[in-house]
Amino acid sequence: MSQFKTVGLIVKPDEARVGPTLDHLVGFLQQRGHEVLLDQAACRYIGEGLDEVSCEELGHAADLVIVVGGDGTLLNAARRMAVFGIPILGINLGRLGFLVDISPDELEGRLDQILGGDYIEEERFLLRGTVFRDGEEIFSGSVFNDVVYHVRDVVRMIEFETHINDCYVHTQRSDGIVIATPSGSTAYSMSAGGPIIEPSLKAIVLAPICPHTLTNRPIVVGADSRIDLIASPKNQASGQVSFDGQTNVDILNGDRIHVESEANPVRLLHPPDHNYFHILRAKLHWGEQP
Repeated sequence: MSQFKTVGLIVKPDEARVGPTLDHLVGFLQQRGHEVLLDQAACRYIGEGLDEVSCEELGHAADLVIVVGGDGTLLNAARRMAVFGIPILGINLGRLGFLVDISPDELEGRLDQILGGDYIEEERFLLRGTVFRDGEEIFSGSVFNDVVYHVRDVVRMIEFETHINDCYVHTQRSDGIVIATPSGSTAYSMSAGGPIIEPSLKAIVLAPICPHTLTNRPIVVGADSRIDLIASPKNQASGQVSFDGQTNVDILNGDRIHVESEANPVRLLHPPDHNYFHILRAKLHWGEQP
């Protein structure tokens, strides 16, 4: 008997490729005797026969969550499921697939392994970003990849102070800064010149975006660090903070953005032959001849 008796399914909404993969997945799981729970988006594809459950109901009832979509779909699911401590597995319908590492054409073989107990599990921590205005909290949200403070509308730099563990680090003028987890080190942070951080490391990277002073370089700090960004009162350009690129909050001069690790990590499951460096070689085309 599999340890994953009840399996919850979360899918990317409004994606044509989801339907056939989801039908195949549901049939496979039911044939194996698993109870299947669907989120709202999955119910739109399946129609009758299975009931829709809320995120909270799924979190309390499921032993495993399978995400069908791309990395963005998994980011969303991971933030919602972390508090419940449920392992998450990704089926890749996207492009890059750093996090969702099972393709639809190998679905049955890979799931047979994992549902049978043959898998690799890893934990990845989340960050929580909170925006304060005049000392009052106006927004707070968790991220799997990154909190990004950036200029909003115009080609003009913003100025801000950076503090780490209540110690002043510097005042920076740039297009912004990326504060990323190891998971997010291969996303926006890498594009901004930040280092790739192996996922098992408990570290946070701060990568400036097009800094005015070229000696402003990425900084890597411990995962227990408390990071504060304070928007300069002299800014003439509007700023914005983005949470995993999916939620945006406008920043006014004098606002403070506080970032620290979340208490609950995300549990990710991978096939038994999962290799992070193989993924890097494949996705970043390392070693290919021009």
